[in-house]
Amino acid sequence: MVNKQTADVSGTVPASEGLLGHVLDLVRNPAGGGLAGLVKTCQEKGLAGVVASWIGIGPNQPISADQITHVIGPARIQAIATKLGVPPETVSGQLAMALPQIVDRLTPRGTVPEGKELEQSLAAVQAQTVTQGPR
Repeated sequence: MVNKQTADVSGTVPASEGLLGHVLDLVRNPAGGGLAGLVKTCQEKGLAGVVASWIGIGPNQPISADQITHVIGPARIQAIATKLGVPPETVSGQLAMALPQIVDRLTPRGTVPEGKELEQSLAAVQAQTVTQGPR
């Protein structure tokens, strides 16, 4: 039997459970500056255009698993992988697919919410994902 917070038999992490919580922690984490801090880190790491596409109106540009590891850091990727019981490459790959969608959902007006507005947006995204499943 496979724990929902680990992986299914194909090695993927169910977005509605384990990985989603870690993605939301990344954008909620005050120590990292929250969503604004994550955006700033992406910009500083040379991904300004990519993250701007997630926030703005229009299609989201992709981010690679290697770029995710560069932005978030290999230690954090490894920590998430350990908690979920999957290889770090699985985590960075799944984050590369999930993060653009989550940031896009959190910024429907093309601006980065902060404080109470961010918490409300996070709660709405989490509720949508749990009831509808990942998009």
